[in-house]
Amino acid sequence: MNILEKKAALRRLISSQLKKIDASQRELYSAGARARLSSQPVWINARSVLFFFPRKDELDLWPMVKTAFASGKRVTLPRYEPSNDTYQPAEILDPDLDLHPGPYSIPEPVPGCAVFPVNQLDLVLVPGVAFDVLGRRLGRGKGYYDRILATLRGVSCGAGFDQQVVSEIPVAPHDACLTCILTPTRWFHF
Repeated sequence: MNILEKKAALRRLISSQLKKIDASQRELYSAGARARLSSQPVWINARSVLFFFPRKDELDLWPMVKTAFASGKRVTLPRYEPSNDTYQPAEILDPDLDLHPGPYSIPEPVPGCAVFPVNQLDLVLVPGVAFDVLGRRLGRGKGYYDRILATLRGVSCGAGFDQQVVSEIPVAPHDACLTCILTPTRWFHF
């Protein structure tokens, strides 16, 4: 099996495991992860954070946006740039006014929100399909976050359910490693 086939097989396996988590469990697990993250120095000391708007099968850290604003953090989200098929962080000031559906129906900053330089982000919260205990991440296969992480100077934190942590992920040279991984019950720092 080549690396693409291994990644596809792992995506199928994790997807089937995530389907077993019901909505009430998802919220309970997400609340645990939010509590765990809020006590970490990388969160406490961050002045700028790249959030992600969660899909149905992802850990929900979105309620921390309100906490981030209250503590004076600058809040950014990825916004799709069709001219070069990438995502760039853009700063939001009001989640109720500054978001609209992006190309994958995931809310993202409206065009009027200013681009925020990746190298000025203190913390990037990174969704994924799977993570391993060495800080490697398996995404959805488009490489969008790998390109963001390539120029990041701050902390990159993978966020997922415990079921998404595996012993090893097949990687290619372009796959970025993470600084830490957050789950509802664990914190890995590399």
